[in-house]
Amino acid sequence: MEETGNDETPDGTALSEGTEETISGAGATETYSSTTSINNDSGHHNHAEPEMLYTHLMIDIEAFGKKADSPVVSIGAVFFDPSTGNTGSEFYKVISLESAMASGGVPDASTIIFWLKASPEARSELVMDDAIPLDDALLQLNEFIGENAVNGPDSVQVWGNGATYDNVLLEASYDRTGIPCPWKFWNNRDVRTIVELGKAVGCKPRYEIPFEGEPHKAISDALHQVKYVSAIWQLLTEH
Repeated sequence: MEETGNDETPDGTALSEGTEETISGAGATETYSSTTSINNDSGHHNHAEPEMLYTHLMIDIEAFGKKADSPVVSIGAVFFDPSTGNTGSEFYKVISLESAMASGGVPDASTIIFWLKASPEARSELVMDDAIPLDDALLQLNEFIGENAVNGPDSVQVWGNGATYDNVLLEASYDRTGIPCPWKFWNNRDVRTIVELGKAVGCKPRYEIPFEGEPHKAISDALHQVKYVSAIWQLLTEH
C-alpha cells in the first residue's frame, strides 16, 4: 500500500526503454523489448520478444490489517532497475477476501473502517468478480518471479513500503498456505529507508512526481514507488 503520512493507512489523496543494460551486482547483460501483450490468466505481461530481466522487484499489497496475519486482498509487482528507472514485467492480482481469511487471515477493524471510507473506485478493486484464491495468486507470483528475475528467485531483491509490511504480510501468507516464499529473507529491501536517505541529502521526489493510476490500487502504488526510489537511488549513486 502506498502510504502518505501514517504507516499503512493512506488518506486516499494523491518505460523508459533501452537496448542493453548490465545490472549492477547481477553479473548479467540483458536485452529489452517493449512489445507486450496481457496474459489474463496469470495477470502479468507476455512478451513477443525477450524483455530485459531485472534483479529488483517492487511489490505493493492491499490488506485488511497491518499485522503479519492480516488477509492480503491484492498484489501488485513490477521489475525495475533503480539506476535507470526502467521497468519490466508487471503483475497484478485481486484476491478473494474469503480465501485469504479461510487460510487464517485476520482482518483489523480500523482497516475495515478505512476501506469503508475510501473512494468507490478504491473499494471496487477489492470486490472484483475475477478475484482469485490466495494460493492461486501466490503460485502465480512465484511463476512471475521465476520467469523475470535475471538470476532466478534466489537473487531477486524485493522492495516493500516498508519491508516490515508488504514483505512480511506476503511471507506470512506463503507460510499459512504452505507455499514456499520465492525470495531469500536477506534480499528484503525497504522503501522507507531509501526515502530517509533521500531526505538527508534534500531529495524528496515522492510527492513531486505526479501519481499515475488509481490510488490504493496495488500496481499503481508499486509503479509510483519505483519512480521515487529510482530518483533517490540515482542521486545517491551519481558520484
